[in-house]
Amino acid sequence: MTSMGPLRIAPLHGLVSEAEWQARLDLAACYRLCEHYGMSDMIYTHITARVPDSADHFLINPNGLFFGEMTASSLLKVSLDGEILYRPDLPYGLHPAGFTIHSALYRARPDVMAAMHTHTIAGMAVSAMKCGLLPLTQTATRFYGRIAYHDFRGPERDPSEREALAGSLGSLNYCILRNHGLLTVGASMPEAFIAMWGLERACQAQLQAMACNTELEMPSPEVVAKSCAMYAPGASRTYGPLEWQGLMRRIDAIDPSWRE
Repeated sequence: MTSMGPLRIAPLHGLVSEAEWQARLDLAACYRLCEHYGMSDMIYTHITARVPDSADHFLINPNGLFFGEMTASSLLKVSLDGEILYRPDLPYGLHPAGFTIHSALYRARPDVMAAMHTHTIAGMAVSAMKCGLLPLTQTATRFYGRIAYHDFRGPERDPSEREALAGSLGSLNYCILRNHGLLTVGASMPEAFIAMWGLERACQAQLQAMACNTELEMPSPEVVAKSCAMYAPGASRTYGPLEWQGLMRRIDAIDPSWRE
């Protein structure tokens, strides 16, 4: 197979609405951040954003680009029925599992504007533990008691899985896909990313603590309840917007081509 060489993708800025362009920028940034922080899995997971001024459409990665290659103009635009409304001049289409998972979320949750799914080692390992996520750390208590679990029934390619996944998530924003990986959603891309960042670190800390072959210091139920309450919606700031500008500076310093 011959190399494609450097990617050449026609820029979309000015050809889509400003609302869609901003969603494209935020989503492309999230892909680069996912790669930078070691949460990508080659081409096998997906992050999406609803088009703000077209609620039945969402943006997703072409099934063939690595996360570190993603740009604002390279994203597919698809309908909730699976119609590809825009595809860059690349030989890559729509990932069936990506469409199944994300169309389910956007159909069921009008409040969701962004969604992120990962297959990290830590996330997959905790997803395979019967105990699930434990309130071992302060970070974990941000999610403990507010995380859904969805049983594994094979790769998420069957459209019938959409209703089951939406039912498992319900009104929550975090989900452990049993024997599979992690899922976060949010009212914005920054919210979905920072949630995944925290959930991933909680899983990493749990794995490392459990691997130390020593008795774990589990906080008392009263302390867990107090800490969880302090992270309840409305009890603290919205995580994501405050961190986002610094994260943009970080990936701009590495490679600003995601803005193209």
